[in-house]
Amino acid sequence: MGYTFQFGVVLDALPDLLSGAAVSLSLAVASMVVGMLLAAPLAVAAAGRNLAAKTPARAWIELARNTPCLAQIYAMYYGLGAVGIFMPAWAAVFLAISFNNAGYLAEIFRGGLNGINANQFKASRSLGLTPAMAYRYVVFPQVFRNTYNSVSNQFIWSMLNTSLGALIGLYDLSGVAMDYQMRTFKTFEFFLAIAVAYIVLAKLIMFGMRFLKPGGANA
Repeated sequence: MGYTFQFGVVLDALPDLLSGAAVSLSLAVASMVVGMLLAAPLAVAAAGRNLAAKTPARAWIELARNTPCLAQIYAMYYGLGAVGIFMPAWAAVFLAISFNNAGYLAEIFRGGLNGINANQFKASRSLGLTPAMAYRYVVFPQVFRNTYNSVSNQFIWSMLNTSLGALIGLYDLSGVAMDYQMRTFKTFEFFLAIAVAYIVLAKLIMFGMRFLKPGGANA
């Protein structure tokens, strides 16, 4: 076809690509931490019988899980901007993916809660623990252990979702590639490079989560 591949331009852009990868990974980590902190009370509320708590929790979960992550990013960036709340691309992507993670993780945790014998919570309460302490020290350590693989998969999914931020000007891994592609017209080279980079990032997350797993790497 007469096309000559020029991967040298990718090597020239490597420092910026690595910087963009760091942005993608930091966003994934931050949104996972916030998502997990939000997901725990959402899961408890969604699994409970108190309609005043259950209804908004279920609404959050359904909205997060049944709308595109891109729409959620646009809502944070353009939607809030339309009513006078402006934020940088990084913040909009962080809030949107945290919202998305919270919904998915809440459903994961709710399934984990259903697998825990309710008598354990009652026994904890009979020993003098408050409901919050019972969930923190007795119930959720077991939930987290039982749902660890699903949480790991969500971590990878959130990292991949950060690529959508390039559509609102985020200079992450995908944003860097799009910028260089427009300057050099080397579409195949840059997007093949970041495809490999995302695979590497996903494998690094899997490797890291394996060694953070409760019980050790071989558990």
